Amino acid sequence: MSEVIGRISSEESLGLVDGPGIRYVVFMQGCYLRCKYCHNPETWEIKGESNPTTPNRLIKRIERYKTYFGKCGGVTFSGGEPLLQPQFLYQCLKICKRKNINTALDTSGVGIDSYDYRKILQLCDLVILDIKAVNADDYNTLTGKPITSFEKFLALTQKVGVKLWLRQVIVPNYNDNENNLENLKNYIKNLKNVEKIELLPYKNSGEHKYKTLGLPYRLQGVPDMDENVCKDLQDKLLNMLGRKNEML
Repeated sequence: MSEVIGRISSEESLGLVDGPGIRYVVFMQGCYLRCKYCHNPETWEIKGESNPTTPNRLIKRIERYKTYFGKCGGVTFSGGEPLLQPQFLYQCLKICKRKNINTALDTSGVGIDSYDYRKILQLCDLVILDIKAVNADDYNTLTGKPITSFEKFLALTQKVGVKLWLRQVIVPNYNDNENNLENLKNYIKNLKNVEKIELLPYKNSGEHKYKTLGLPYRLQGVPDMDENVCKDLQDKLLNMLGRKNEML
């Protein structure tokens, strides 16, 4: 039987912001969402330019860096959206489990609705879940898609009991306000296995990619989010939830 082929946009060997410890980050090709602040538009098209590979070839490349991982590092599957290549992702996770490589899935939670992601989640040591918005109208405005697929995936993470890091990008004059914090608090407070909550400051560093690809940049003129203000918002949200961020 021939191996499943995965479509990889790019790989980063020593990532420091894509999960705990030092991570090998695999950016997979394809995403259904069209988030206004996305800084990787080159990964949108499922059949876009990519580097095809097999699970075994990919894991062999990852293993070269295993000595750098230490106690909590490992591999993070990101994108694009890795859930759009579930068979490839599943095979990679199985090999990583066998080789004792820590795995994280960085996802928007929007994949193939007909696919049962339970077996994938059972192999993940961590899911880093992007909360685009918690209000259905805001979610649709930001991503161009309904919130239903995300909510279905989030419910599945609760059933499986996988560890979660929750993230939201904070954009100036869009969601950098008390109302968003209150909505996030109410949304997060009943979720299980949440180890970390991060509010990430918006950066317009990907704007040049849109010009190269001939795509309109819908947040043109929006300044970078002040990192200190963003950190203050994160601290306030954690206080509202009565918690501190834990580390793996």
